[in-house]
Amino acid sequence: MNISARNIFTGTISALVNGAVNAEVELTLDGGDKIVAIVTESSVNSLELAVGKTATALIKAPWVMVLAGEATLKFSARNQLAGTVKFLTKGAVNTEVGIELPGGNLVYSVITNEAVLDLGLKEGVPASALIKASHVILGVPA
Repeated sequence: MNISARNIFTGTISALVNGAVNAEVELTLDGGDKIVAIVTESSVNSLELAVGKTATALIKAPWVMVLAGEATLKFSARNQLAGTVKFLTKGAVNTEVGIELPGGNLVYSVITNEAVLDLGLKEGVPASALIKASHVILGVPA
């Protein structure tokens, strides 16, 4: 299967907190980076999610917000992944931003060219990827 999501991370479920309607699932990637997803309890059951099981997180690049520099505010986004800008690919309206995390994983974001200028983004500067846990889609091997 081909997938249009730019961010595809495979890891091991390291925590699972069940709720009445939704569950919080923590996925630990190679290198130790972590991504949290909020999924329905129905998905937990149908995908047979459990601690220790392999899963893949899918996140579309436009859903990833970018914070430049060191975080001086707290955000409601569950995933606040600090790293370094690895590359910028400028287009006519938007720029693809690649943020390398400490574990070596690369998070892709698509933001406006104006935002890149306003944030002062350049290769090598610190930046964070902010991703709402509800924007993370989980899949498991069939």
